Amino acid sequence: MDLKKLLQPNTIAVIGASEKEGFGGDTCRNIIEYVKDLKNTFFINPKRDYVFNRPCYKSLSDVSVDIDMIVICTPKKTVEPLLIEASKKGCMGAVVFASGYSETGNEDGKKAEESLKKLCKKLNIALMGPNCAGFVNYINNVYPFAFISKKRDRKGNVGLISQSGQICLSLMETQDMRFSYIISAGNGNVITMEDYIDFLVEDKNTKVVSIYLEGVKEPKKFINSLKKAAVRRKPIVVLKAGRSEKGRKNAASHTGSLAGSDKTFDAIFKKYGVIRVDDIEELMATSNMFSIINKLPEKPTFASMNLSGGETGVCADTGYTYGVQFPDFTEETLIKLKEQLPSYASPNNPLDMTASLSYDAELYANALRTIMNDENIGTVLIGYTLLLEIADPAIYYMAEGIKKVVEEGNSKPIIMLPFLENTRNYEYTEKLRKIGVPILPPSMYAFKIVKHLADFIEYEYNDRTLKTALPEYNNLQKTKALSEIESKNLLRKYGMPVGDAYIVKDESEALDAAQKLGYPLVMKIESADILHKSDVGGVKLNINSEKEVLSTYHEILVNVSNHKPEAKINGILMEKMMPKGMEVIIGVNNDAQFGPMVLVGLGGVFVEIFKDVSLYPAPINKAEAEKMLKKLKSYKMLTGYRGGLHYDLEALKDMIVKISNFADKNKNVLSEVDINPLFVYPEGSGVKVADAVVIMKD
Repeated sequence: MDLKKLLQPNTIAVIGASEKEGFGGDTCRNIIEYVKDLKNTFFINPKRDYVFNRPCYKSLSDVSVDIDMIVICTPKKTVEPLLIEASKKGCMGAVVFASGYSETGNEDGKKAEESLKKLCKKLNIALMGPNCAGFVNYINNVYPFAFISKKRDRKGNVGLISQSGQICLSLMETQDMRFSYIISAGNGNVITMEDYIDFLVEDKNTKVVSIYLEGVKEPKKFINSLKKAAVRRKPIVVLKAGRSEKGRKNAASHTGSLAGSDKTFDAIFKKYGVIRVDDIEELMATSNMFSIINKLPEKPTFASMNLSGGETGVCADTGYTYGVQFPDFTEETLIKLKEQLPSYASPNNPLDMTASLSYDAELYANALRTIMNDENIGTVLIGYTLLLEIADPAIYYMAEGIKKVVEEGNSKPIIMLPFLENTRNYEYTEKLRKIGVPILPPSMYAFKIVKHLADFIEYEYNDRTLKTALPEYNNLQKTKALSEIESKNLLRKYGMPVGDAYIVKDESEALDAAQKLGYPLVMKIESADILHKSDVGGVKLNINSEKEVLSTYHEILVNVSNHKPEAKINGILMEKMMPKGMEVIIGVNNDAQFGPMVLVGLGGVFVEIFKDVSLYPAPINKAEAEKMLKKLKSYKMLTGYRGGLHYDLEALKDMIVKISNFADKNKNVLSEVDINPLFVYPEGSGVKVADAVVIMKD
């Protein structure tokens, strides 16, 4: 299917054209309002001769030319016959507004959508929807969109894709946004969200891809598009529904999409440098910032220029809250600023310039030049609240000073940061936009967005695998847990450090094993039916004599018999007690859509109480393993914090890579892995698997 026939058609027919309010009438209103040349647009309605004083055809067959794309504004029962008729006119694209398909969740709706999908495939028609609001192509002036909005110039470089038509309309209504495309994908079962994402990543007129996402239907295509964007350094900004249980339910019922595991999406986004936002305001403002700045900064560092001490304090504190870096100015910068600022001003970063310089364009430009030339600074934030009704003339001089500096060719981005939300003065918003200066929302949003910018420029794809171990099939629903010895033997085959162990089935074998292993020992029940051995009294540590071996052997069997009489017992597992090290958990969870996700965190109370873990898609290289570890709040515990031991991080990274390779190679049959604890020893001493469970798809 050719998306260009859908999104960049030369000839369009609106079927169900009308003057009434609703999809048919509002689509016609939009086309008449926005499309400059209507000679290739045809209105179809068997009951009308004219629609808004334009000729109206009785049917598609009456149109004398071939039609690239049709917009179907009529009920569900008419859709398939109209597509068949349109295909005879050379049509290869369609927008379908009708609902009652898979989004209903009932069998009739699902069958109707499957039938529609098969027909489109047979006819080679790229269909948007059903249950959508249409799209706008601002580049080629194509407007088959069913929601009415106030007329203004919206042409720009943000490509918006949404599984909600209302979110499209909300973002269209904001005066700051400028679009290349707006796409209301609807159910997206013929042409999917992933198809639209790939189209916009490829599109030279789209600088930023902005997405409201409820779920993914084609993981491979989705990952390929994210990879392509990462390599091209094209920002993708995503508002992903489904963090909460209710959010996941709403997402599924709204479009019939599977929301997937939210933490898995976070991990995927991290791997491919995708920016995840938390609400529509943040989606709008983040996309807008990336679309306006002329060039990405070279460093993830910021300077803040403010007109008061109070605003400077807000910048310092809020920036700190969101992890924004305000490095000290160089000595050269400090000397120049002392000459340029009033004597009562203190040149620090964030900077309280005082208000006096803001009333002189040249003085303001000089201070801005000084800060922009500082080698420690990547981006300059201008702290100023631009009001709708301008009373204080400071913005006149500030804007002139900013323009002077920008036109001199200084390539560092400038971003304006207000401290209160007010309707912005449109004249100065546009003046600043034209010179590449976006205006953010107030500071709590602003510093989140600034941190997104810092994270995006710090992201490097060269040191990542940029591969995800997508399962080739996922139809194995039942799972089977391997026993501890089976799990460890399997991990050993993949080069993981597992100690010697014996399975014993009587007292004599237990004593022989003790002699071979040496004391102290650990003894555990060996059974695939008992994953949590401690809960049933199935683990005993620090066994130091033959007498203890014999008594422990019987004690474990009695405990298990009392707590789990139905469990199949393979025997007692005996190992030599490992030296105590830092306890780490390493696990794998095989996501149904995106394959194995590797988890790492410090074990013990850290994982149980603080949930301090890092998740990342397999496969993983050492650089990615290091990034995972550095994301942990407890990372310092491994690096000699406050005189503590330095642990063997190289061996730990190797272990993460090995478990990742194991997960990758077994992506179709692996369900879970739980290594807890993995003992990490002091630097140069390696790691050791103390306990492990592998669960396979049966």
